[in-house]
Amino acid sequence: MSITNETAKFLKDDPGKKDGSLSDGKAIILDIKEGRNIHIEMPTYGIPAENTASAALGRADVSNGDTAGEQSEEYSQDRVRRTLKNYAFPVKDVKIGDKTSFDNGVLVVRKSLIQEALACNELIADVNMDVITPDHQDVYVNTMMDVQPIAVKKEGELGEGSTFEMTGVYMLLTGTDEDGLQTAEANVSNGIYEDNVWWGRPGAPDKDAFIVHVDVTIKKGTGMERPGPLASHQAMDIVTQEIRKVLKEKEIEDADKERLYEEIDRPNKPRVLLVKEIMGQGAMHDNLILPDEPCGFLGGRPNVDLGNVPVFLRTNEVRDGGIHALTCITPDTKEASLLYWREPIVKRLAEDEEVNFLGVLFVGSPQANEEKFYVSKRVGATIEAMNIDGCIVTTEGFGNNHIDFASHIEQIGSLGIPVVGVSYCGVQGALVVGNKYMDSMVDLCVSEDGNVEDILAKNSMTPEAALRAVTMMKNKIAGVKINAAPKKYNGSLIEENLSLAQEVCR
Repeated sequence: MSITNETAKFLKDDPGKKDGSLSDGKAIILDIKEGRNIHIEMPTYGIPAENTASAALGRADVSNGDTAGEQSEEYSQDRVRRTLKNYAFPVKDVKIGDKTSFDNGVLVVRKSLIQEALACNELIADVNMDVITPDHQDVYVNTMMDVQPIAVKKEGELGEGSTFEMTGVYMLLTGTDEDGLQTAEANVSNGIYEDNVWWGRPGAPDKDAFIVHVDVTIKKGTGMERPGPLASHQAMDIVTQEIRKVLKEKEIEDADKERLYEEIDRPNKPRVLLVKEIMGQGAMHDNLILPDEPCGFLGGRPNVDLGNVPVFLRTNEVRDGGIHALTCITPDTKEASLLYWREPIVKRLAEDEEVNFLGVLFVGSPQANEEKFYVSKRVGATIEAMNIDGCIVTTEGFGNNHIDFASHIEQIGSLGIPVVGVSYCGVQGALVVGNKYMDSMVDLCVSEDGNVEDILAKNSMTPEAALRAVTMMKNKIAGVKINAAPKKYNGSLIEENLSLAQEVCR
């Protein structure tokens, strides 16, 4: 019987046989001629276990002949863990009217919904709603708090069954308080809508899409506390939920397109994980995890209330709207709910036949350093138990959250796991903390001067950044040396790395 790698580790300091076998490969023989009160304990590694849990785990049972070979071969094959079907319903026009309906591609949203939204929370002072059309985007909007898809579960829970999605239309939440203070933490994106969106980003609405625009005014002085922005999201969800109801009434036969999302177990490929650090400092830094409806409000658990500890979401749970983003940080680095809905790294890893993508570990970023290191150690403990071969860690924004971002990478790297970090850095967000494991970083900054800008999604995650991150992780897994980055921000390096990645990956 051949000794496995793990057995070889055990045998390193063992003075016994090291020729690749144990006795005759089936038993340890002890001859005791005479004795009394004898107690013997011996390691059993390397000995075939004929009736153990190995068969249950899909490993070959060496005592079962041909059947064992069949079991081993079956376990080594790719298999679909679970599936999700997404049905697209194109929207050709959006209007405000007396009754919410969706017929022949025309969405009508009931105007009186704003009264129900106004009454849903005592912190709400006013609600307004209008439609921004693709041919009339030169309109003023307050700071953009979130962009959301319109989708509903037709069957099953998040991550399984079937989901109906309206395409060509998004929900846009904007807001201020009664004193006119924009509901944002730092920079703001209020201004002319078409000038303040970086089109083509996964977290930004599409240029040719209709926008159901809900503007919420909250009580003065509540913009920098958790209940205020939360009330704004609650108000908009009143509108969205009624749209979801009319969408759910449609039949599968009415859909324009069907997309199948598969979670595939590839047991012979490197096990990889995506760790996404999400804001959790309180105030307007919060997110809702696993709501009842895609990117919805009801049923979602705030990661702040969960203690910001790591929460694992399956791949399809993320792709099915498992995160509702409440965060109001600098608009260009902001990850809106729409970005999680079509997260580029998740998409690339899920479709990559060279890796076994396990899913996404979300971890909140607390305010206090003591709490940061607490949750970071939980990240390390969780990943150690998952026995992965490679990892990507991302974070939105910059500054305070870079402390635990760096700690996550250290926790993972210290386990001997190849890890790549992804964040906006540039000049303004340059890392002020670091460790020896932060040798492979992907910068999301595309601003020429390296500074943040008041443009929604400009310096946020893109398919191109995802390509660079995944390629770098695969290089590290393969043992390829990653060259050191220059000490100052250099935008041309991003283009060079992208070109190199595109040469070998498509």
